[in-house]
Amino acid sequence: MDIFIYYFKEFLNYLTLIGTGIAVILLLNIIYLKATSKSSNWLAQLIQNKALLWVFIVSLIATLGSLFYSEIAGYQPCKLCWFQRIFMYPLPLLILMALIRKEIWIKPYALAMSVIGQVISLYHYFLQVGTLYNIPVNSLAPCSDVGVSISCTSFSFIRFGYITIPMMSFIAFSLITIILLTKTDKRN
Repeated sequence: MDIFIYYFKEFLNYLTLIGTGIAVILLLNIIYLKATSKSSNWLAQLIQNKALLWVFIVSLIATLGSLFYSEIAGYQPCKLCWFQRIFMYPLPLLILMALIRKEIWIKPYALAMSVIGQVISLYHYFLQVGTLYNIPVNSLAPCSDVGVSISCTSFSFIRFGYITIPMMSFIAFSLITIILLTKTDKRN
């Protein structure tokens, strides 16, 4: 079981690394389209045509990854982790229902949930990185040790020099936000 946990954690780390690259490419594409006053290109069309499907895939992977870390790998979620889960866990179900029913009304609600989760995960990441650089962030943390929960400033690992669990959450929320902002048409 330990070898499975190790390799699956590595898989999630590499998936986050790839997600980071995709987020950067999508952001650069949006900037390019705005700067050249073009309405679309092949990359924007690829995202727009199946935006809700892409959001479903990202949110499902993030939700399952979160459950893997807490239920299989045994990492205890902190208070800020729970807040991030509150905004991520409903997304796969809501987006799947919208896909099945071919409804587009979900975009503003999913976008709001994603942006709020993005802000929480970025703040959480700041707290963790602050402890690495001896910045006194403990007074900024909403929790030290809360009941059976770990401190929000502690972290279990750092990979590739920046990937921690809150960064994984931030990348997932960022991808969802970018995809939803790219979606301009009425199709799923």
